[in-house]
Amino acid sequence: MVGLIAVVFAGLIRNLAADVLLIAAVVVCGLVGIIEPAEVFVGFSNSGMLTVAALFVVAAALRETGALNILGAFLLGDAKTERAVLTRMAGAVTGMSAFLNNTPIVAMFIPIVNTWCKNHKVAPSRLLIPLSYLSIFGGTCTLIGTSTNLVVNGLMIERFKGNPEAFGTLHPMALFELSYVGVPYAFAGIVYLLFVGRHLLPSREGVLTQFGEKPREYLVDMQIQHGCRLIGKTVEDAGLRHLPGLFLIEIIRDGESITPVRPDRILREGDLLTFTGVVDTIVDLEHIPGLIAVSEEPSTKRRECMLCEAVVSSTSPAIGKTIRDSDFRALYNAAVIAVNRGGERLAGRVGDIVLRNGDTLLLQTTPHFVRAHRNNPDFYLVSGVEDSRPVRHDKAVLSLVLLGLLVALMAWDAVPIVLAAFFVAGLMIATRCISTSDARQSLDMQTLLTICAAFGLGKALENSGLVSIVAGAVSASLGPWGPVAILAGVFFTTSMFTSIITNNAAAALMFPFAVTIAVDLGVDPRPFCMMVAFAASASFVTPLGYQTNLMVFGPGGYRVTDFMRVGLPLNIIMLIVATLLVPLVWPF
Repeated sequence: MVGLIAVVFAGLIRNLAADVLLIAAVVVCGLVGIIEPAEVFVGFSNSGMLTVAALFVVAAALRETGALNILGAFLLGDAKTERAVLTRMAGAVTGMSAFLNNTPIVAMFIPIVNTWCKNHKVAPSRLLIPLSYLSIFGGTCTLIGTSTNLVVNGLMIERFKGNPEAFGTLHPMALFELSYVGVPYAFAGIVYLLFVGRHLLPSREGVLTQFGEKPREYLVDMQIQHGCRLIGKTVEDAGLRHLPGLFLIEIIRDGESITPVRPDRILREGDLLTFTGVVDTIVDLEHIPGLIAVSEEPSTKRRECMLCEAVVSSTSPAIGKTIRDSDFRALYNAAVIAVNRGGERLAGRVGDIVLRNGDTLLLQTTPHFVRAHRNNPDFYLVSGVEDSRPVRHDKAVLSLVLLGLLVALMAWDAVPIVLAAFFVAGLMIATRCISTSDARQSLDMQTLLTICAAFGLGKALENSGLVSIVAGAVSASLGPWGPVAILAGVFFTTSMFTSIITNNAAAALMFPFAVTIAVDLGVDPRPFCMMVAFAASASFVTPLGYQTNLMVFGPGGYRVTDFMRVGLPLNIIMLIVATLLVPLVWPF
């Protein structure tokens, strides 16, 4: 068993697929008889894993409706300084992460933070590590804040059901039970970031800037439709004056051209705005309700569309014709909304551009366009644009209401948490906040399989006797120092594991050790289980153990030493806070 665990750890450290490693290990344990066949797959029916799956759908629905973007932009506000942004993120990101999966929160805030940094000439590396850490803080505040808490809760339920007389205190966690420690725990982390940690952060550009990659610039027409929030605002107040990588060059109003565009020009319904700039900001513009990209023939099913980039080849029948005359939509079932021609800045209407060999087109297409035309000789290259699907803004308020319902149901002990999560996820699909296919795609199967396999591997550790041996050694060596010292040791060991392997795997592997140590000491195992939950999320020293750290690693242009410099003192602070508070909330 020791050799098998060593192989698993070696593979995880080398960044091999965690789900494959853990599933292989638990199957081997089943084949050699360490665990029964039913125990191999026990994690697949665990309520904690199933709750995580349902919450993936809920978070995806909030993203699809634009609710997360609305919340993020509103909560970030009009901050002017780096410290002001960090302070606003401390409230916004921590609060949102307490009730939603950390990953979509960080994914949503990365472009918001990058945009602010571009506008205010601040290096993204000054804010992206704090963004990841703040999401981790928020995840420790409630049961549903992170999948790690749900994994520990699921393990407690399994242990309680297996022997309720011996483990009567391992009843399921309440929604806000972790808050008694989680809130001051998060507060301590926020204070550290605001007053100490931010001074240790590097000032470094992102990966693309470091390598000098110049993004493609497009010419694109956007039209203001009825109900758009830009109507009646000046160009300056609408936020169209200093867009990152995008320039408003002309307004067409009632057939007349307005150029140059003054910052005090008031926008009206029906205005046609011509921009030149990068695709990422064009995608951001499309996410504004009532502002749509204009093609020669408007799409009738815009919600089913996405953006693609395609490079026109020399064999294309559209070469030498204007986009309007080429009948591009009829040929390819795609609408041209923007054109790039090397470093040349194009002028005029998009439909009047005469296509040339090598022109890059930004297309509004159906999702299967890339697959259908990947090998079409009319194009040199076809690729989809990330996060370009239209947002269902009309469902934003409804999705937020359903999120409130989820929190209310989970706080009501009469409804099991797993049923509340599936009920609200089902309502998200039934009310079209998210489609059935998108709900399926939102499931992070690698995470779910890793959780499932970790349950079985934890059982194998226990059945093999390895847990008892290690727990006995720990109790013998640290026992004279008392249970508080052992509790600190559990935190330290778990946080070390989570720095090199996934947080969920660290929680599942450390759980049986923590419980057995408590039993050997003759004390209540519940505080030890809670300590595992907090420690498994304390992944601050390296970018490897927590997905949000990896998400900000590239965009921030970070090095591993950056995480060590900022995260090591933070890990020590978190250890001290948890060691002081956990025994007070859950006495031995």
